[in-house]
Amino acid sequence: MRQIQGFHLIELVLVLALMMLVGGITLPWLAKGTTGIEIDLAAAEVLGALRLARMTAIRLGVKVGVKFREQEDGVFTFTMYRDGDGDGVLSRDIQSGVDPPVGLPRNLHHFGRRVRLGFPPGPAPRDPGNPSRRLPPDPVRFNRSDLASFGPLGGSTPGSIYLTDGRARLTVVRLFGRTGKAKTMRYDMQSETWH
Repeated sequence: MRQIQGFHLIELVLVLALMMLVGGITLPWLAKGTTGIEIDLAAAEVLGALRLARMTAIRLGVKVGVKFREQEDGVFTFTMYRDGDGDGVLSRDIQSGVDPPVGLPRNLHHFGRRVRLGFPPGPAPRDPGNPSRRLPPDPVRFNRSDLASFGPLGGSTPGSIYLTDGRARLTVVRLFGRTGKAKTMRYDMQSETWH
């Protein structure tokens, strides 16, 4: 008896339907999971930039500030500046050239299409430092500035940088002033708590 090689049309249709069903179930789940990983990687980049600025301030023995920016082409960067006149790193001194950059701007590679600075839509999240308050709309806050500064002994201005996928995920990188240490926390939108 001769065997027929290949598939019958009905078998091929069933296999394709099964593949589409499995793909329809797993692909959205995979895409959702990778967004969380991308936010974690972006937060790790921000932590690395803050740690680099802290170590640069200690190494140079001067105050060093780090500023995060979104460029016109959608690329996110950070630039470090050193205090040029002894009054700390200030935005007006950066603009006038008194506080010069320490090297060129550096790209943050895990920001962009799916991760950005900001907050997800909906009600403002609770402040991680005071849960009875809601956060203002500014995603980069160091006291009254968007500039994180470090002293030559390693201390810093306290502040926070908020990262989101623009839908439902929110992570904060918090910088603690006295020690200059930083940590990340995630926001649970359902319970409105930070973990």
